[in-house]
Amino acid sequence: MDRLMLLHNVMTRLIGGLYAAPIDKAKTRRILDIGTGNGVWALSVSDDFPEATIIGNDLSANQAGFVPPNVKFEVDDVEDPWVHSAKFDWIFSRYMAASIHDWPKLMSQVFANLNPGGYAEFQDFNLTYYSEDGSLTERHALREWIVTLTGAADSLGRDSNPGSKLEGWVRDAGFANVVHRRYRVPIGPWARDPVLKEVGTWNLMQVLNGLDGLSMRLYTTVLGWKEEEVWALLNRVRGDLADPSVHALFEFHVVYGQKPE
Repeated sequence: MDRLMLLHNVMTRLIGGLYAAPIDKAKTRRILDIGTGNGVWALSVSDDFPEATIIGNDLSANQAGFVPPNVKFEVDDVEDPWVHSAKFDWIFSRYMAASIHDWPKLMSQVFANLNPGGYAEFQDFNLTYYSEDGSLTERHALREWIVTLTGAADSLGRDSNPGSKLEGWVRDAGFANVVHRRYRVPIGPWARDPVLKEVGTWNLMQVLNGLDGLSMRLYTTVLGWKEEEVWALLNRVRGDLADPSVHALFEFHVVYGQKPE
C-alpha cells in the first residue's frame, strides 16, 4: 500500500493531475475505478465530483475504512461477468500491468457498461526497463531482473507491457475520439528536468519498496529459483539502482476514448 501511494505521486505528477480525459462534471454521475488498490484515486477524485457516485473495485479489501459518502469500495474480479445495476459515465483504470489475462475482453466489458457519450480512460505501464543513452545494458543485474520478472508474468498470460497496446485495444472496442499520450518515467533523480527529477526520485523509492515483494513469488514459484538465489540477484539490482550513471527508465501510457452518442 505504501508503494501504491508512491506510484500515485509518480503518475499524477507526471501527467499533471488525476486524469486526462475531458470529463464534463455536470453530466458525470457514476464513475468506476477498476483495480482501485488502496483507493487513493477514487478518494481524490471524489472531491472534484461531489455529485457523482464513485465505485472502486479490487480483488483485495485494502482501502480506507472511513470514506466520503459518495465513494464505495467493492471486492470483485473485473474479469468476471459484470453485474452492475446501472451503466457508468466514466470508467477509469490505472496500473493493471501484469494483472489482466484478456485485455480485449476487458475493453469490451468497459464499452458495454458505459453510457453513450461516456469516457473510458486507461493509464498503464510498459514495465520493461531500458535506457536511451546505452547506460543500461544486458550485463546489468537491473536489466536481467526486470526482463526475467516480466517474462515470468507474461508466461502466466498477464501482459507486463500493456501500455503501448492500449490505443489499439480501445479503438478495436469501438471507442471514438481516442487520444494517446506517452510518458517516459526515470528511475532515480538523474533527469535534468525538475519535474522528471522529482518523478524519478519517487519512482526509485517505489521500486526499492517493492523489490522483494514483486520478485519472490514469481521467481520461486514460476521460475523455480531458490530463495538465496533471488536475494543474491536483488542485492546486485540494488547496486545498479544506486549507480547514478545508470539512466534507466520505463514508459507510462495514457489513453482515453469516448463511447459514441
